[in-house]
Amino acid sequence: MRTYDCIVLTDHRYVNDSITNEYTHNVYNEDNYLVKALQKLGLKTGRLSWDDPNFDWSNTKTIIFRSTWDYFDRFDEFSKWLKLVSKITVLINSEAIIRWNIDKHYLLNLKNKGVHISETHFIEKGDVITLKQLHDQLNWKETVLKPCVSGAARHTYKLNQDNLNKYEAIFKELISNEAMMLSPFQYNIVEKGEISLMVFNGKYTHSVLKIAKAGDFRVQDDYGGSVNDYTPSNEEIQFAEAVVKACPELPLYARVDIFSDNENQLALLELELIEPELWFRKHPEAATILAEVIKEKLTSIALSQ
Repeated sequence: MRTYDCIVLTDHRYVNDSITNEYTHNVYNEDNYLVKALQKLGLKTGRLSWDDPNFDWSNTKTIIFRSTWDYFDRFDEFSKWLKLVSKITVLINSEAIIRWNIDKHYLLNLKNKGVHISETHFIEKGDVITLKQLHDQLNWKETVLKPCVSGAARHTYKLNQDNLNKYEAIFKELISNEAMMLSPFQYNIVEKGEISLMVFNGKYTHSVLKIAKAGDFRVQDDYGGSVNDYTPSNEEIQFAEAVVKACPELPLYARVDIFSDNENQLALLELELIEPELWFRKHPEAATILAEVIKEKLTSIALSQ
């Protein structure tokens, strides 16, 4: 008999609330919307760091990844843990789709299924090429470089013809250890922002518009970006739902980040299936929708046993 129906996962920095650190408080509060929604449905729910050394993960029916925002800095450790827990409990989302989504090569899979993505060139680990050679070959003047396994804008750089030499050393170091991706700089993200649409069990629930602060191109609030209420068009909703349905399996929750590209065409920037911020504090009712999806999953698990 398992004690818990669901454990909501965070990382060790955000296990406890803070009255002095607004960022930590927001993370705690965000997760707590889901914890309370699950509990209101009668589900025995806890919230723990994914690397908690004292918890027996076989003691919960499911675990849902929420604010596990150190996984990309501790990837080897996280990957081993992921393999272990997948054998003893049910992961939401599944291990298979998490591993597919961790590496941004998934964008090529989606492109092959008809999803329009941001124009991207992948540079594989160990490639011997310079930034200048890349830009000359691609005929791109202003670009953004980032790792294929990343989060929170880790090692994300805006490049142009004047600063390629400045970033060459860090690029060589990075590419010797991991794959990278290079894309033309998308001016509409700065001018219009980036839209995040939440999709639970294949259905759109809510959205926000993220806008970078003046003088920056990164929309994450870590870098001063703002989050605004947003009402998407039917085209944007249909695009987001189509992206999710193009996945190898239907995820229980997803955040679809879209924008208008340099040709003013709707494009996928990223699909977040591991630990996306879902902005429950702006749309509390959506936490109840996700909790109901999780309860349905638990029911299906029980019926299959």
